Amino acid sequence: MTHSPNLVLTVLHPADSVAVLTVAGEIDVDSAPALRTKAMELIRRGRPHIVLDLAPLEFCDSSGLNTMIGILRYAKDRHGSLTLVAAPPHVARLLDVTGVGVLMPVLPTASEALERLVAPGGASEGRGTS
Repeated sequence: MTHSPNLVLTVLHPADSVAVLTVAGEIDVDSAPALRTKAMELIRRGRPHIVLDLAPLEFCDSSGLNTMIGILRYAKDRHGSLTLVAAPPHVARLLDVTGVGVLMPVLPTASEALERLVAPGGASEGRGTS
C-alpha cells in the first residue's frame, strides 16, 4: 500500500500480467507523481495491464488526467493496457469533457475488466486492449 497525504493506493495481483490499483482520496498536482510511480513500477515488474479502480476517488484534476494518459502510453509501449473502472460521476465527466475517455476503456467494475483481460484471447494472452 502506498500513502500520500491525500492519496492511498492499494494493489491486487489477480493474474500474472495484471495489477488492480485502487485509488482512494485525491489525485492532484501533489499526489499524481505517487500514482504514476506506482503504476510504472508495476508495469516494469511484469504487470503491463493496469486496472485503475476509481470507486473511492474523491477528486481528480488535470494532473490526474495527465497521469492516466502517461500510464496508458507507458503501458502500451510495453504491450500493456490501462483500464479505468468505477469512475465516480465527477471523474466520468472529466473524462468525457476532455475526450480522455476515448483513449482507454471505462468499465463499471473491476470484475468486468478482469474478465476482458484474463479471458482466453484477452489482453493478458497477448491481444492487448485500448
